[in-house]
Amino acid sequence: MADKSSSNAYWAANIRLIKICLVIWFVVSFGFGILLRPMLSGIGVGGTDLGFWFAQQGSIIVFLILIFFYAWRMNKLDAEHGVEE
Repeated sequence: MADKSSSNAYWAANIRLIKICLVIWFVVSFGFGILLRPMLSGIGVGGTDLGFWFAQQGSIIVFLILIFFYAWRMNKLDAEHGVEE
């Protein structure tokens, strides 16, 4: 029974981490790049406005950061639950 609860705890933590990463990615790509673009248009970044930057480059950079964060956090989570490679 302890094995089953440990497995459930591992998958619950995994799903929670995935949800957090997806929410961050959605907010950055859709929120900042599309919905909040008019509000961010007055802030300049690299010769263009911040909303355009998020739509073109910022969401991609955040996505790459999230990939590395997810891999790092999953390695720690695997070690905590004893399922590391």
